[in-house]
Amino acid sequence: MSDSKKFLLAMYETMYKIRKFEETVIKYYSMGQIPGFVHSYIGEEAIATGACATLCKDDYITSTHRGHGHLIAKGGDVKLMMAELFAKKTGYCKGKGGSMHICDLSLGIMGSNGIVGGGFPIAAGVGVALKMKGAGQVCVCFFGDGSTNRGTFHESINMASVFKLPVIYICENNFYGLSSNTKETMNIPDIALRASSYGIPGIRVDGNDVVVMYNTAKAAVELARSGGGPTLIEATTWRRRGHWEGDPDNYRNPIECQLWLTKDPIDRLENTMISEGIVAKSEIEKIQKEVSEELNAAIDFAKQSPGPDPQDLYTDVYA
Repeated sequence: MSDSKKFLLAMYETMYKIRKFEETVIKYYSMGQIPGFVHSYIGEEAIATGACATLCKDDYITSTHRGHGHLIAKGGDVKLMMAELFAKKTGYCKGKGGSMHICDLSLGIMGSNGIVGGGFPIAAGVGVALKMKGAGQVCVCFFGDGSTNRGTFHESINMASVFKLPVIYICENNFYGLSSNTKETMNIPDIALRASSYGIPGIRVDGNDVVVMYNTAKAAVELARSGGGPTLIEATTWRRRGHWEGDPDNYRNPIECQLWLTKDPIDRLENTMISEGIVAKSEIEKIQKEVSEELNAAIDFAKQSPGPDPQDLYTDVYA
């Protein structure tokens, strides 16, 4: 198997795993077996996959309320993630955090975040630490279009640009902050243009093309590693579900939704690899089968795991 074929199949597997993880979570959430809120990453898989494929294990990411895809792409264990969503003691945060607060410091995952724009200051802090260490590590900060109107966005990027921090800012622009279209909340909806205010590169790319996403992120990561400072990448995409599971999603144009379905990132990569003779359909089906088995095992693990003990309420907290 050529290196390029192996790499493309690895990215396909990551995207497919994210998709099936989310579909599985939605199924059990709708059955009332997963508490709290769930924000699906379905449709946006290429962004996390392409960006995290450029990172090393000791690099860092900050995530969002829609963070399952980021965590899986950075190497998160789906068993521990599923157990956390099921509020079980074996989960990443011992069942206390749920969907929006999963972290794994051993993988450089600095946590998903229920606060809109909450990842920006964390990424800046990580960037300062990494620059002081001087080991060539980087931090990727994922965020949505809506958070770019918050002060933390400007404060973080301004600081990163002044001190040339090794942070790559990746905006997942799905054109809706909850139910508000970016055209209604931004005078200039092209978010990448904001980079010029800080004297850093700003790039707008097709976030549903995983190869384009990888190549763009790779250049930004290399710049950051070499001491060149941050880059702002705006990746255009589309969430296939409502803002959260249970959102009626009656504020988006059905015609626009159908158009974006034709740009599905997983279908695009699969069709390209097959049409160009890079892989056979049987190789794709083998990956799909293995992912399904892995997620079935994750569900069994979550269901069989114990819930937190009452006394656990007083552990892992500050007083």
